[in-house]
Order: sequence, then structure tokens, then C-alpha cells
Amino acid sequence: MTIERADIEKLAELARVQISEDNIAATSRSLGNVLALVDQLQAVDTRDIAPMSHPLDTTQRLRADEVTEPDHRLAFQKIAPAIEDGLYLVPRVID
Repeated sequence: MTIERADIEKLAELARVQISEDNIAATSRSLGNVLALVDQLQAVDTRDIAPMSHPLDTTQRLRADEVTEPDHRLAFQKIAPAIEDGLYLVPRVID
């Protein structure tokens, strides 16, 4: 697939990058190669392929759910400006 010079210039303008005159031909070839690869990928029949979230059949290792710090709630609520029933009171924002 060939990409015209005007297309390269328009893409450069949209991307806010400057492509020198020397690089326009190379950029056109590179983008053509990428689009050819996309065409190859689109030609593959994937009707009987199940979608995957990950290519490897692995499970996430999780750490143990353990308490690692003491509860400081009462100490924090002692220095809070206003609390009620164990909750922090804050100024009303929405009427």
C-alpha cells in the first residue's frame, strides 16, 4: 500500500511533528509497511477463536489478606474537628 506525499504532510500536521523533505519517502514506506501488516492481521479468520484476556493460561498470585498495622481510628477521631457516631463531619458542599 502506498501513501501519498499529501497524506504524510497532513498526518505530520495533525500530529504536530515536522518531517523533513528527506524523510517523507522513508516515512511513507514505513507507514505502508505498517498498514500492510494490519491487512495481513485482518485477513486471518478468527471466528472460532475465543477471546482471551491474556495469552498465557495463568492466575494472579495474591498476597495473604493480613492486618499489618494497628487501628488508629480513635486517635485520629480525637483530633478531628467534628465527629458523630464514629463518622467525620464535614461542611455541606451541595445544597
